[in-house]
Amino acid sequence: MLDTHLLLWAAAGSPRLSAEARALIEGPDSEPMFSAASIWEVAIKAGLGRADFQVDAGLLRRGLLDNGYGELPIAGNHAAATAHLPPLHRDPFDRLLVAQALAEGVLLLTADETVARYPGPVQWV
Repeated sequence: MLDTHLLLWAAAGSPRLSAEARALIEGPDSEPMFSAASIWEVAIKAGLGRADFQVDAGLLRRGLLDNGYGELPIAGNHAAATAHLPPLHRDPFDRLLVAQALAEGVLLLTADETVARYPGPVQWV
């Protein structure tokens, strides 16, 4: 599963996406996925005018699905699991992504060094 920034960079073909991240995403055994939380984050932050989130959330989602990405919905157990995370990061979207990765046993790829400090299946790329 990709964090929101990696997701945006991968979708846009951005040079900000590291070679390591690209190899993991495009590898032959890869099953790239995104969280509904990332689509929600894009919708909210684009609406606030954030320059790094200037994309239509609906079009992003459709493009990801059309390109073989799986979508992980948000469930109550994901939201509840955020209460058990150490207070390393204040961003509620990132905390939800970490909780989803832990609950579902999927690897979360992140470009955020703080998020990468969480225990569990989180990898900084």
